[in-house]
This record gives sequence, structure tokens and C-alpha cells, in this order.
Amino acid sequence: MGKGGESIPDEEWERFLREAEAGTKGAPEEPSARARMVAQRLPEETGRPEPWRSHQPARRQGNKAWYAVGLLVAAALLVVALDPGRVAGWFGGGGGESAPLTAESQRPDQPPPTEAAIQPPTVKQPFRGSPAAQWGDGTAGIGLPEARATGWMSKGQVAQALEKTRDFLAASSLDPGVLRGERPRKAIALINPHQPDVQDYLATAFRAPSRENDPLLLFSRFDKTKVRLVGDVVKTRGRITYREGKRGAVEVTTDVTYVYPAVRAAAGSDEVARTIVRREVVMSWDDPAKVVIEPGTFSLVSYKVDTTNGGCDTFTGYLTPEFRAERAASRPGDGPEVDPYDRSTSMETRMREAGDAGCGTATRS
Repeated sequence: MGKGGESIPDEEWERFLREAEAGTKGAPEEPSARARMVAQRLPEETGRPEPWRSHQPARRQGNKAWYAVGLLVAAALLVVALDPGRVAGWFGGGGGESAPLTAESQRPDQPPPTEAAIQPPTVKQPFRGSPAAQWGDGTAGIGLPEARATGWMSKGQVAQALEKTRDFLAASSLDPGVLRGERPRKAIALINPHQPDVQDYLATAFRAPSRENDPLLLFSRFDKTKVRLVGDVVKTRGRITYREGKRGAVEVTTDVTYVYPAVRAAAGSDEVARTIVRREVVMSWDDPAKVVIEPGTFSLVSYKVDTTNGGCDTFTGYLTPEFRAERAASRPGDGPEVDPYDRSTSMETRMREAGDAGCGTATRS
């Protein structure tokens, strides 16, 4: 689609593909993506360190994408006007917890404060004792910037790309079916199919997950036979930013922390453990005249993940939270301490500090 919103004729698209295959000068190009992971575990309640794992998968090729349309908002405002008390309850995760913070518009300069007396989470108050109690619910905790004309896109097209970016985050990390372990079809459909190595990764990750091909790099999934999420609220805090990228593309960076409260799958289980996942996904909304791209999809540039209490050296394709019994049996960690709620440090810095360290300690849950 061009700046005015008109579609590219089929014959032009076919010409682009032929030129790309033939290596014609000026033909659309295929960019690359890179993936990195860090996984952390929670410390046990007695304070003995729990392990986490630092890991950098092999580099893989990537591609770029486009956007689609979406809109949100008026209905939520109407609910606030009609029943503000109910909305306050939503954000508190039940039980009258603190009101939510405003959306994050820039990286904070320090981590959130630690409560003097930390109360354990409960089924009714799964975020109690955690900074997430004041975070937004779902996509409400993900800040969107104001749209402006950038690169090959008009202001309206950038706004659509930003909304579609947030749609991807919802489909990959918040969708109830995906969280129960279903294949994230809606999210995958938004990724440029002309990125061969990324498509290979997606195919392999769900069939045979491994250190190099772990679906948790991009998606949040739990094994429903072992754990179930508490309620229907996932707390989030993060932001979306963008700039002009290569070949006039609109490069969008998402940096979001998700907090998932879970109990064991067995009926009557009430011990709550929280899994905390921070992901940075960089995507490119490309000009189809310059990059091989399908309309309505984006190309991955890079993706990083930092996971607390989601498993250490457990490449099952699922987040595997530990409860008291498992934590008591875990070996001491030998890596650095990390605060999973600290968003004042960039993901790049966190990855660099982690290096090749082994399992370490998360300072809080």
C-alpha cells in the first residue's frame, strides 16, 4: 500500500517477486532478524537463590511487514463513566488493590519500590505484594505513541501500524487460547511469510522446541495439564516506540513486561506463583516496493526475552512456573541477581550483563 492507502496492482507485485528471484538491481530485499533469550527463576521463600539461564540462540534470517486496521477505546470510556468502581476492581486484580499507574511513555530512571512487608499472592489477589498490582490490565498497560508521518507511511498509516503492532502483542502474549498452549495462529499470520529462516523457526519451535528454536522467544504458553492461570487478567507495563528504519521502513520497537499468576492444574490448588516475562520485539513495516513483503504483515528485525519463574534449561515450549516444593529442591544459582520489575535497564544492557551466566536469582516475584 502506498502513502495514500492505494493497493499495489497484482502485476506489480508479481514483477517485484520475479525481480527478487532473479537478483535484479533495485528489486525488493529480504532483511534479517536476530533472537536472544534470558530465563530467570524466582528465589525460594527462605531467600536461597534460584537458578536462571542466559542463552543466545543462533542467528537467523528475518523479514519485514506491513499493517492492518484496528481500533479500541470508546467502549472502555463508557464503562468507566457508568461504573468506575468496577473498573478500579479490575485494575487492582480483585480485593481492592491500588489504582493503576498511567501508561509508560519513556524508560523509567529507577525500579519500582519494594514493599516493606511483602504479602503473598492469593487466588483472590494474585498480584498482591507485587508492583504489578498497579499496572494495567492486558493491552491497557502498553503505551502507544502519537502517530506522525514517517518513512514511506502517512500519519494515518503509522497509526494503523501501531495498532496492528499492539494486536500482535495481544495475540502472542495475552490471548487466552495461546496462554493455554494453543498455536498462536493469529500472531503468526501477522509475520511476513517471506522470511524463510523465521518461518523455519516458527515451524520447528512448536514441533520440536529447543534452546535454538524456543517458541517462548515470541509467545507466552503454559501447559494446561500442569498449571492454570488465575482469573482472566494479565498485568502489563511497557511501551511502543518507532522511527524510520532501513529503506524508508517504519521500524517499531515493543518493550513490554507481562505478569502471569498461576496455580497448579489440580482441582482445589490455591498456591499462587507468578511468572514474569519481559519481551522486546523489533519489527519493520516495510515499503513493498523495496522489500519482499505481504500486505498486512510485518518483518521481524530482532526479538529478546527475559523470563522469571518460567523454567531454567527447560526447553519444552511452555513456561513452567515453580511452586514452593520445586523451589525447595532447586540447586543454588550461580548467576547475577535481577529484579524482574526493573524496567529502567534496557533489554540490551540486561542481556549484556547476563552474558553466559548460569542460573541466578530474581530478587522478587
